[in-house]
Amino acid sequence: MTQKPAKGLAAKIGDKLDFAKSLISQPKTLGAIAPSSARMAKIMASVINVESGLPVLELGPGTGVITKAILDTGISADKVYSVEYDSCFLAGLNRRYPGVNFLQGDAFRISQIAKELGIEQFDCVISALPLLNFSPAQRLKLVKNALKLIGNERPMVQFSYGRRPPVPARPKYFSVVHMDSVFRNIPPARIWTYQRSGT
Repeated sequence: MTQKPAKGLAAKIGDKLDFAKSLISQPKTLGAIAPSSARMAKIMASVINVESGLPVLELGPGTGVITKAILDTGISADKVYSVEYDSCFLAGLNRRYPGVNFLQGDAFRISQIAKELGIEQFDCVISALPLLNFSPAQRLKLVKNALKLIGNERPMVQFSYGRRPPVPARPKYFSVVHMDSVFRNIPPARIWTYQRSGT
């Protein structure tokens, strides 16, 4: 049974307050001036294969706009694992999306987090991390570790505000494809998909 997220004006106001608090306290973890748009979230969540029966890994849920889009695909809330670094968001996320496995932690440690959860494989990884705020070496490590947690033909989805992918393709390890652009997002964003190279 799919868990219905909480709705209403109070939830929307709560989203904005949580975002504002995090923007002030930890601006590096956001990398944006407004929460992600619903349209962008829907595009990113469209890669989910609900019928696989595998859990989905979300990185950087923030106010939960993408979390909502993930749940709207019909996946059960208990199949969603979402890693958020900023504690400002957690109370609101748990209140608005009961049943989702929200974890406070560093997404750059996803290999260790998955091991602690006892999960060997996810259907896909959906990331809203502000990768351009981090070093190229950190970005590369994150993508390579994320792809190890999913099948060869399954994607890691990442959006970015840059014109180029936040992590260039490494043909030996993974490919990257421009999935879509969302110009109504603030700021306009590009969505990229990463997949492991066949071996």
